[in-house]
Parts: sequence; structure tokens; C-alpha cells
Amino acid sequence: MPEGDNLFAWAREIDGALRDQTLVRATSNRVNLSRFEGRKVRCARAHGKQLLVEFDDGHVLRTHLRMHGTIRVRDGGYTGAPINPHVRWLLSTADKTAVCLDAPTVELLHEKQLAAHPVLSRLGPDLLSPELDLAEILRRLRARDSVAIGSALMDQELLAGIGNVYKSEILFMAEVSPFVPVASLSDEKLTELVTLGRRWMQRNIGSSRRTTPAGRVASQYWVYGRSGEPCLRCGARVRMRRQDPLARSTYYCPECQLPAQPGAN
Repeated sequence: MPEGDNLFAWAREIDGALRDQTLVRATSNRVNLSRFEGRKVRCARAHGKQLLVEFDDGHVLRTHLRMHGTIRVRDGGYTGAPINPHVRWLLSTADKTAVCLDAPTVELLHEKQLAAHPVLSRLGPDLLSPELDLAEILRRLRARDSVAIGSALMDQELLAGIGNVYKSEILFMAEVSPFVPVASLSDEKLTELVTLGRRWMQRNIGSSRRTTPAGRVASQYWVYGRSGEPCLRCGARVRMRRQDPLARSTYYCPECQLPAQPGAN
């Protein structure tokens, strides 16, 4: 599933292919992009899980891939109509083509709308930004002290970029139960979690196979997707529990991670 490292890599790839280039084909089955044929792409960038392609007239194409969306960039231009019904948008120069498939959220905005956008304006600091605003992330986390840390790490308004995979993996690496409240963790432990997320997303940018430390020598992940299998550290059975109102899956080792609140295990 796309997380911050995927979006960063795709934005970088689109930017390298289309920046300052004239579009010969711009089409979408969600928004009107044909007006940009003959215009240039200013840049492509990511903020957390949000992909933003900026055009030279001030418009911005916002895409959220959610669970199943993906991006493809290939050599060669494309001037025909998309023949794949999964294509959400296609941007092509004479030499390169970028295609978005299966994204549920595609929106055309103007840059003047970004500051007041109901989603973009509320995003927390991007874990993959050149300069990490750790102080702001800690401030936002402390404002949600009663929230379970597993849910807090997934809240894009607190910090942007972490999804189900990294949530489970960094909590395991830091030996923290996903179910303890933010209030129970020190600033040092919260900093460790944020730093782990940033470090491993940076290491996986552009990789064809996302891994965490376990994946370098054995299983791809320490705990993610391994419910019922033995923990790679202690041998206890990895568990999965649905968490927060969206019932997102959280994987953890009940022995290696710090004790959860009553009933969590």
C-alpha cells in the first residue's frame, strides 16, 4: 500500500520526467485536464501521502492513492486516448508519460486554494521533508495525549507519511505497544518513533521491495502481515488487532512490545 516513501519516490520520478516540459497530452476521467495541453508542468511534489503536480498557470493536480492507487512513468510520449479504464489521469510530453491508476481521489485546485483546503491545510509536518520539524510533531502529538500511539502515528494531521506498514514496524522496533496512550510515552520515546519512521522511509525510497531491518536477512517485515507467525526476536506469536474508528490493522508482538492497556492483548 502506498505510504510516504512511495509518494516521495513517485513525485520525484514525475518531477524528473515532466518538470518545465510542455504537455502534448493531458487527460483524466475525473477532472478536466485537456486545458493544460500546450502548457508546462512547474513541478511535482509530495506531502505525506498527498501527490501534487503543479502547472505553470497556478493550477495544482491533487491525488490521493489510498490503498490501491499507483503511478507509472515511462519513456515515450502518448497522444491517443487512454485505453485502460483504470487510468485516472495521464500527462505526456514528447518524451515521457506519467499515468495514475486506480486513485480514488483526484482533484484540480488553484494554488490560491491550498492554504484553506480542508485536507491539505491540516496536514502535519512531512516525515520526508528536507528539514524535519520535530518540535511541531511533538506539539501535535501532545495535543492528542489520550489517543493510542498506534492511531496517533496514522493521523496525518499530526505527522504526514506513516501508514499501516510503518506504524506496526516502528512500534515493534521501539518496543512500544500500539495501544498505550501518547501521554504514557516520554518525549524521548516519541522522538525515537518519529526518527525511526523517517529513517526507514528514507532508506526505502525508490526500492522495489520495501523492507524494515528484518527484511535485510529474513522476512520482509518484523511483524506487519505476520499474524500467527513466530516473532523473529522472541518466538511468540505475532498478533493482529483492528484499531481506531477505521478498524485499521495493527500487528504487534505481545511479548517484545511494552505492556498494553488492560484488554489489549
